[in-house]
Amino acid sequence: MIATSQLYFFIGAALALLLIPGPAVLYITARSASQGRVAGLVSVLAIETANFIQAVAAALGLSAILLSSALAFDVVKYLGAAYLIYLGIRKLWFDDSGSENEEVKPESLARIYWQGLAINILNPKTALFFFAFLPQCVAPTNGNIVGQNLLLGAIFVGMAIITDSMYALLASSL
Repeated sequence: MIATSQLYFFIGAALALLLIPGPAVLYITARSASQGRVAGLVSVLAIETANFIQAVAAALGLSAILLSSALAFDVVKYLGAAYLIYLGIRKLWFDDSGSENEEVKPESLARIYWQGLAINILNPKTALFFFAFLPQCVAPTNGNIVGQNLLLGAIFVGMAIITDSMYALLASSL
């Protein structure tokens, strides 16, 4: 079991991270504003799937391997940036929705999901958070370390579902 003081520390740090908008929140709000509430919530599902994958990776020690290699970290960071730039350029240059006579065709929910998953898997912010804060909140004397890490990861994802859904609902309402 995780100590209560450590749990409060983790929840506070997670909340601070979740309330600072990053690429995931920008993706969610853009999808919500352009395609509505359902697209925004599918984006949230994609982002949180990626967060859970990163939490499992951190619990198993894969994030430590990634973060210990400057080259591997830079590759992931630049792949994420390149993907976001690619999406922006594709939208600006190859999007024919600017025509007044044509109806704008929304992207499929499956495509929205996979784009959101890719955006957040390639976002090192979450991996850095898990790498920096999970070890501070677990103790070998409290039981299985992997289990403690997975519990904290699940708490983070639960909190992220709430905050990101609020962003999605707000953006779709505006």
